[in-house]
Amino acid sequence: MSGLKLFRTDTVHSGVVEVMPRLAEVEADVQCLVEGHMETLLGVRFLASEYGTGPVQAGRIDSLGIDENGSPVIVEYKRGTDAGVINQGLFYLAWLMDHRAEFERLVRARLGARAASEVLWSGPRLICVAADFTRYDVHAVREHRRSIDLVRYRLFGSDLFGLETVASVSGGTRVVRSARRRAVARVAADTQSASMVELAGVVDEVLVGLGDGVHRVERKTYRAYQRLRNFACLCPPQRTKLLVYLKIDPKDVVLVPGFTRDVSGLGHHGTGDLEVRLRTLRDVERAQELFRASYAAA
Repeated sequence: MSGLKLFRTDTVHSGVVEVMPRLAEVEADVQCLVEGHMETLLGVRFLASEYGTGPVQAGRIDSLGIDENGSPVIVEYKRGTDAGVINQGLFYLAWLMDHRAEFERLVRARLGARAASEVLWSGPRLICVAADFTRYDVHAVREHRRSIDLVRYRLFGSDLFGLETVASVSGGTRVVRSARRRAVARVAADTQSASMVELAGVVDEVLVGLGDGVHRVERKTYRAYQRLRNFACLCPPQRTKLLVYLKIDPKDVVLVPGFTRDVSGLGHHGTGDLEVRLRTLRDVERAQELFRASYAAA
């Protein structure tokens, strides 16, 4: 059970009123809510609901989608706590990997030929949304070599919906906890100029070390850093600078010419509307507050 408590401020009586959490009446209520706002909630573009797997497997995938990096995504829902949701999702994930052409046809029909040609089959994902998960569920996903996210939901009052990532594993990849300490120490100790390749290595360590459950997703034109959704995209080193795109509203940032730029509405590789230009280790140090803000929002 989640320990999250939500309170509504009572301005009339200068107090607070707790908004009690509740579960959905039926599983379909959660599914409809997520499917209707999937890109906002999960960073996944919706493709299909209750997708049939044919007469042999005789199953129906709750939701099919594709994330912002082009990875195929299966979303399975449970109203309450059900250990079977993980095994069910893995069964459908195996089916998906055996039916790539069918999935690409679906993407082409919904999103166009370009999106279909850019499907990233190296990183298919399973997202399980349920009221709760047991410690055995969390242990199980860490033993699998698949990208799996366990997401707890709660409804609060009549108009609030909460999602909390309980566990997140990317293809069995483990995040080294000391990465952030090493990166921060390196930035603090060395403020001299570095090559762009070396600088990219420092940025990588800092982004991976922001917290548990950070995954790297490699694309041809950028490397995404992802929790449930992307929070940063690092482009390949240029001769004199590195470009990082963050999921921060540029309107909430004091833009510094030559360092940060609003790229909303402008074409660029990766995702995010705030561009950060890095040329030195000192720039990386300046950018760490922005990195943390984007990570927290993902």
